[in-house]
Amino acid sequence: MPADAATPKVLVVDDDRGLSRLIQKSLQREGLSASTAATEKDAMDWLVGHTVDLVLLDLHLPDMTGGEIVNRLAASGRSIPFIVITGQGDERVAVEMMKGGALDYVVKDVRFIEFVPTVVRRALEQLQRDRQLADARAALEDSRKQVLAISEREQRRFGAELHDGLGQQLTAIELLCNSLKADLPPDRSDLERQMSQITAFLRDAVSQTRFLARSLCPVNLESGGLPQALAELAANMSQSGRVQCALVCPPSLTVADSEIAGHLYRIAQEAVNNAVKHARATTVTISLVLDAEVLRLEIHDDGTGFPKNSPIARGMGLHVMRQRAGAMGGKFDVKSEIGRGVTVSCILKPELAKP
Repeated sequence: MPADAATPKVLVVDDDRGLSRLIQKSLQREGLSASTAATEKDAMDWLVGHTVDLVLLDLHLPDMTGGEIVNRLAASGRSIPFIVITGQGDERVAVEMMKGGALDYVVKDVRFIEFVPTVVRRALEQLQRDRQLADARAALEDSRKQVLAISEREQRRFGAELHDGLGQQLTAIELLCNSLKADLPPDRSDLERQMSQITAFLRDAVSQTRFLARSLCPVNLESGGLPQALAELAANMSQSGRVQCALVCPPSLTVADSEIAGHLYRIAQEAVNNAVKHARATTVTISLVLDAEVLRLEIHDDGTGFPKNSPIARGMGLHVMRQRAGAMGGKFDVKSEIGRGVTVSCILKPELAKP
């Protein structure tokens, strides 16, 4: 029976050619595409020019054991799902093969041919469910990345509008107030004091607007990039008087991808804010280093730490940081010791940065 591209393909590897033929016919009656091979060499030669969904593999072949074939396929980069065919008395070996990756096993007994199609169908259905689950997880991960990217773009847009729109208008109003104050008659000291107060309020509003704009759009690759943004974050936190924050980073290190630089900054920003809000830390160290192995961002505080199952450990802040690390293909980790602080780290491939 000819098979189309959607028909599951099964390769039966067994040195008993008569039995292989019976298995092939029973699978074809079930609407499956089935081929046979009698030796390891036959199987490997057939696999060179064909794709297959499942292999029915006899444990004992004349030129190689089933386990050795599986290892050889894995070493060649072709980890094909397989079911073990075994004789009576070899069930323990079959169970060991299942621990090594076999989907199931079937014993050569009087009802063997009857059971084979059922076992094969069950394995193919499980593989289909696994593929669907993997596709769903991949789609979910893509959606998460898109949400983060859209959120980052919107934050940058809002930050730019704050800086170029509201910030510029407030600055213009401050200049007008200074001009009006200079034009006041000498005998209107009361108005001069009021204008001075208005000007001071406006100056504070301009500073806050610029701070918000910088927080929303922190990484400017053309003016120093991520190290400068992290340095400003550390300086601003130290100036707040609530914590002493220091940066350890080679000034020459650059992260060329603006999206990745933005994610790293947000992770550092959230970790520092958590240290101040929740851990009552007095010192925080931000470290961004690059070596031959990894690009590592690490934020360590000397705060109170938190238990593994505390609300902080399950909070939105750590969840978003973990998502950001995942969106970059990085590894995220949090280590906390009660009374000894928290260390947040994100590890990426070194090629994402330049020394």
